[in-house]
Amino acid sequence: MADYINKQVIELNKVNEENQNRATRSVKTETELSDRRLRLYRLAAVCLGVLCVLQVILNISLRLAFYNRGNETAERDQLQTSYNTLTEERVQLQTSYNTLTEERVQLQKERDDLMTKFSNLKQTCPEGWQKFNSRWYFLSTVKKTWKESRKDCLERGADLVIINSDMEQQFLFGVNKRAWIGLTDSVTEGTWKWVDGTPLTTPSYWFSQQPDNGRDNPENGEEDCVELNTETWLPVKAWNDQSCLLNRYWICEKVV
Repeated sequence: MADYINKQVIELNKVNEENQNRATRSVKTETELSDRRLRLYRLAAVCLGVLCVLQVILNISLRLAFYNRGNETAERDQLQTSYNTLTEERVQLQTSYNTLTEERVQLQKERDDLMTKFSNLKQTCPEGWQKFNSRWYFLSTVKKTWKESRKDCLERGADLVIINSDMEQQFLFGVNKRAWIGLTDSVTEGTWKWVDGTPLTTPSYWFSQQPDNGRDNPENGEEDCVELNTETWLPVKAWNDQSCLLNRYWICEKVV
């Protein structure tokens, strides 16, 4: 009986020990599970925190990127505006340069012309010639027909004088000689032309009732050439048509 009881006690103790061990293992398992859950919660919290930080960093980065892009756009627009302004200024400067270049060329031409005129002014008139403005004049000391007089002028590198102004007329009137000038209507009666072929369009200085073509008197012949008659004492009334076969002094003209 005692053995049976002891046996039952031993078995009961084993059962209790097993139950205790099972309970211990269960508690231990639950503790381990709790620790694992806690670690997972902590890990999740850390990950969430990291994600929040990353999101904040991402937001800041995006804001900075958009801000920088906005600044770059503004800077690009400003640079484009500056480029356009500089392009317009370059075009204006090029135009000004071209204008100044043309003016420089024109000024050089005018300078060269003035130097030429100055050089001509310094030239000494050949013997027997007189200078007036930019022309030389030769007054003959002998008399010839109009045709012979013109031939002499051409041989001197000149031609019978062409009168273009009141000043020139008054200057030539001062020679005090009846002299041939380079005006004739020998080609077409009544159509007066200078020796260079130009028609008489400049002021004329005909004496009263001249030209009259010898009053159409056959005894006087054709009067197709013009003389400067200083015997009228009126500088602006000194032209007279005469027969080209008469002998007169003559006036040659050469442009300096």
